[in-house]
Order: sequence, then C-alpha cells, then structure tokens
Amino acid sequence: MEKYEVVKDLGAGNFGVARLLRHKDTKELVAMKYIERGHKIDENVAREIINHRSLRHPNIIRFKEASIVSCFISLLKNLGCLYF
Repeated sequence: MEKYEVVKDLGAGNFGVARLLRHKDTKELVAMKYIERGHKIDENVAREIINHRSLRHPNIIRFKEASIVSCFISLLKNLGCLYF
C-alpha cells in the first residue's frame, strides 16, 4: 500500500483500526480498515469482502480493494463525498 499516505487515524475497535489515507498521485481520500489475522477472522473478512463488493447504494461506502499480509488484512474503501 505504498501508493497511499496516512492522513489520520479514524478509530479503533475490537478487531483492528481504521485510518484515513490519501492516494499520493490522485489525492483521493480513502478509508483503510486494518484487521489482525486469525483463522476465524479470515473467514469473516472473506465474507465481508464478498458482501461489500456486491453492495451498490448511495449511503454505503464503496469497497475498493483488499490486501493480505502475514499479520493483518487491509480493506480499502472509497469515501466518496464524506468529509473529515
């Protein structure tokens, strides 16, 4: 995810943290959700990815991409017209 720079932390929950990122070239703002890996968590995240890819609604943040590394899974979501 070296094409993004961290703007600020958005929040944390039981399974991970969310950060506001900016694309270095386009300056597009996105939200990245970092989730620690584990067998049961990986199954739930896989389901979340499948569900978010199929959602199309103006009130739901659009799923953009996912990355998996050895210790965490990151879900990238397009913020659209949300402002911080």
